[in-house]
Amino acid sequence: MTDFGFLSILPPLIAILLAIRTKQVIVSLFLGLILGYVIISGGNLFAGILLTLEKTIDVFASPGNTRTILFTLLIGSLIQLIQVSGGIHGFVQSIQKRILASKNPKSKLQVAAGLTGFFIFIESNISILTVGTVFQSLFDKFGISRQKLAYLADSSSAPSCILFPVNAWGAYIIGLLAVYDNVAPFQTLVYSIPFNFYPLLTLGLVFYLATTNKSFGPMKKFDHQITKDPIAEDNATMAQGKASNMLIPLGVMIISMPLFLIYTGWDSSVSGGLSNQIWQSIANASGSAAVFYAVTLAVVFSGVFFGLQKKMNLKTFVDESINGMKDMITMAILMMLAFAIGNLCKELGTGNYVASVTQSWLSPALAPAVIFITSCFIAFSTGTSWGTFAIMISIAVPLAQAIDLNLYLAVAAVLGGGVFGDHCSPISDTTLIASMASGSDHIDHVRTQLPYALVTGGLAILCYLIVGVML
Repeated sequence: MTDFGFLSILPPLIAILLAIRTKQVIVSLFLGLILGYVIISGGNLFAGILLTLEKTIDVFASPGNTRTILFTLLIGSLIQLIQVSGGIHGFVQSIQKRILASKNPKSKLQVAAGLTGFFIFIESNISILTVGTVFQSLFDKFGISRQKLAYLADSSSAPSCILFPVNAWGAYIIGLLAVYDNVAPFQTLVYSIPFNFYPLLTLGLVFYLATTNKSFGPMKKFDHQITKDPIAEDNATMAQGKASNMLIPLGVMIISMPLFLIYTGWDSSVSGGLSNQIWQSIANASGSAAVFYAVTLAVVFSGVFFGLQKKMNLKTFVDESINGMKDMITMAILMMLAFAIGNLCKELGTGNYVASVTQSWLSPALAPAVIFITSCFIAFSTGTSWGTFAIMISIAVPLAQAIDLNLYLAVAAVLGGGVFGDHCSPISDTTLIASMASGSDHIDHVRTQLPYALVTGGLAILCYLIVGVML
């Protein structure tokens, strides 16, 4: 592969800076892609533009990418079906009665949103979408900004997913660790949890801010902007319904997710009993397939469930499903371009270049902090925590063995840094989904979440420096 050196970090950084400056994310991502493929084409602008178009289409050559984009569209269908059935309205009414009866309704509502994201640790996207779908109207009703909802959804999901290893995240990381001799993958992942400072600190800050109803940085501006609640204003034209019309379809999606994980990775030839077969199945599973199947099942279930209640017929089901997809077209385009940027970074060797710049001068005392910072930068630049895990684990594990660095500490630094970059990057799929699910402007979500991530990220670096010296 050609070594593009410093040029490899320019396309994602230019895309990110343009997106923050102009708030035109689609245009910024596309310009970043053109710049990258012009570099690959040796400076030929015409060839670079044509290559950009081809590589954008190549996103769909990956089944995982295609499933994720279709999953985004189907989530739009599911939300629309639930809304038409009156499920959201019914849930809002039932929760509102309980919240109004409490002394601090705003703080209790925010804590409830954070806990929902925390406990749905099966898959980050499902966690974020559930929090956004369930709480958007309630946040509107109580005058809490959608940017705060996006932060609570985003910052409670990935940290819980990385701290609870029995999910698609854990299976993926165990697979990355399994290739190394003298490394016990599951034990290493579990023992790294106490050293995974960024997600632990992030969850602590999430629940502190939720409990105290406090904000700082750009978020404070949005705390004084109350978004009107379209559901409350449109009660006359909205179908009355029950909370179960929302909770049951979402429950079907959430519960079926781990079952499809087991199904997609099942291997009957594995020995060691049923429990070992189940664990190996999760380790071998396809996360994107499991999520896609779970959402598809939830949409089909909703059609049957609401049909039996006479809430809709087949024509209504199809029409409303398509209407829901229409609302997600912009998000699907953003996802496609984000995946294309990720593929571009692989071709340019962005992650490998950043890692190689720091690898040669690491000492055991500084190594944990430097590994964390490097992982942060790679994830921020590429928009993918999983891609960062793949790059940095392949560096951190051999490095830890070579310089006698605590392996659990090194792995934790990689994982925490990947989650940090995922939280801060405008081209991260989880950041995009958090904005979409919460009804927040995407760049506003990035700007308001960034100060919180920097605070906990800075504290995490301090912790790694202290522990690095001590160990």
